[in-house]
Amino acid sequence: MTVSPQPRLGGQIIADQLQLLGATKVFCVPGESFLGMLDGLYEHRDQIQVVTCRHEGGAANMAEAHGKLTGLPGVCAVTRGPGATNASNGVHTAFQDSTPMILLIGQVGLDMMEREAFQEIDYRRMFGQMAKWVAQIDDPARIPEYLSRAWAVAQSGRPGPVVLALPEDVLSGSASVPDARRMTIATPAPAPDEMTRFAALLAEAKRPMVILGGAGWDGETAAMAQAFCERFDLPVATSFRRQDYIDNAHPLYAGPVGIAPVPSLAKAIREEADLIIALGPRLGEMTTQGYALVNSPIPQMRFVHIHRGAEELGHVYAADLAINAGAKAFLTAASALPDPDLTGREAGWATRHHAAYRAFQTPTEVPGAVNMAHVIAHLSAEMPEDTIFTNGAGNYTVWLHRYHSHRRYRTQLAPTSGSMGYGVPAAIAAKLTHPDRAVVALAGDGCFLMTAQELATAKQFKAGVIFIVVNNGMYGTIRMHQERTFPGRVMATELENPDFVAYAKAFGIGGEIVTKTEDFPAALARAKSAEAGYLIEIVVDPEALTPAQTLSAARIQGQGGKA
Repeated sequence: MTVSPQPRLGGQIIADQLQLLGATKVFCVPGESFLGMLDGLYEHRDQIQVVTCRHEGGAANMAEAHGKLTGLPGVCAVTRGPGATNASNGVHTAFQDSTPMILLIGQVGLDMMEREAFQEIDYRRMFGQMAKWVAQIDDPARIPEYLSRAWAVAQSGRPGPVVLALPEDVLSGSASVPDARRMTIATPAPAPDEMTRFAALLAEAKRPMVILGGAGWDGETAAMAQAFCERFDLPVATSFRRQDYIDNAHPLYAGPVGIAPVPSLAKAIREEADLIIALGPRLGEMTTQGYALVNSPIPQMRFVHIHRGAEELGHVYAADLAINAGAKAFLTAASALPDPDLTGREAGWATRHHAAYRAFQTPTEVPGAVNMAHVIAHLSAEMPEDTIFTNGAGNYTVWLHRYHSHRRYRTQLAPTSGSMGYGVPAAIAAKLTHPDRAVVALAGDGCFLMTAQELATAKQFKAGVIFIVVNNGMYGTIRMHQERTFPGRVMATELENPDFVAYAKAFGIGGEIVTKTEDFPAALARAKSAEAGYLIEIVVDPEALTPAQTLSAARIQGQGGKA
């Protein structure tokens, strides 16, 4: 005889499903619209950490970062209306970054629907284009079904965010319903004939190259990718903000593609490679420099595209061979291919790219008393190899991406969506997810203040992050484009900043200001010894726009001169 489950409130059912499915953290800003779920989470407070944030944008980006780090859906809970709109930034990041995530939104009661009740929004319409699935649970008896589906959808194919609206009366209603159960996520794999065709293309190539990226990776996949490239002697590039998919010191590593890549690497992809193997990435606008590195829709070289999401294959590029497979499944199949005949390869094709990458890391001379190239080089040398580096968006990120060498998988958390303010919440999530690892958040002065209130979250939850604020008194990237497009007509890009060190100290986090390159090593040493976290404000010359261009040169470029 089957025993019927005991009745439970909807909020308790949701909390129970999250625990059963494997959630370990819920990032939230509490709201009255989902008090029932918070009460349900009280019963699981020893298994699920509820991280109270100071803004829904911070909470959503923490959940996104947690999803990146774990490969499981990061869970965020917010209230209706203003809470949901604030959280949309993190949902958009999760969508463009292909990160598994679930956003739970408290909603007005079912009896209030379609009346523009207090803070009511139709979330299906609001999130329809930035989530994989948007739904509302109207019956507490169907909560396990919806949560189980959301957990699977967020991880399947091309991973991404799922949004579930939770009406108040569904959370307060009760139902007798069995729990969901953990399920294995189906992963597509290549067919034997596809691997045969792949081997033939690879055997014919004189100048092949691999571009690694995309979602659904883990440390084992990264190790397999490195072994695959070693076996077939393939130079390796990484897609935009996926630099940690291979050891950057490896002699086959050619550098990242995207913003300001190694010039010879960009030339090699655009003009020299006769086979590109895109293993995992979508090859979006940023990676391809506005779809200019690889011609669309017909690539100028033979082109193999391997991607988890069938809908991405042929979306932009008509590949010679499109393989719907996860990276690990493809690499497993590739390991069974016969040993390659490399006699037809161009001599030195694989090794010369790494030499160019290393040369590109040589610091350039820039205006001012601080050279961020030396700062980043010192960070790389002094921090442990498993340190997690986070950043948001801005010209300051160019220094990190160019001069830091990632040695291990998942040491980079950076939004391919180009979202400002990401670095601070992502760093806090990283420290809470991996408390035994060092975490460094790099932010520009404009980027930092978009989510700086989350320093309160860092302090409350004892997330000892090293925050580095690069202060040039302006929105640097926008100013760069402004000078190039409307030279000398400065508008809306100058910033009046607070004392960032005093700001951090107001939260109980120590810090100091650095105005000279030679003062940074001692400041970093003090930061490393500060258990509660530390903030280093680095004042840089506004002229030091990038390692390759000054602000004045950008203005001259805009005036039609040589930059």
